[in-house]
Amino acid sequence: MAIRTRKLLGTIALLILVVVWSLLGMTVAQTPWLANSGLLQAIFYVIAGLGWVLPAMPIVAWMSRPDRAPN
Repeated sequence: MAIRTRKLLGTIALLILVVVWSLLGMTVAQTPWLANSGLLQAIFYVIAGLGWVLPAMPIVAWMSRPDRAPN
């Protein structure tokens, strides 16, 4: 697969990841046990804010992989 195609597909995958991650984060943030505790909210938002990076790293690595040399 050409690098341009990988970058297109990777960009789409990253956009989907960010949208799904944020929707799930908003859903969890509204739960009563989290909404009633300031400390738990702070911990949750730090984890949720940085947590999307772990699933995004393999996508970015795949996107930036160089093309194979033609035989």
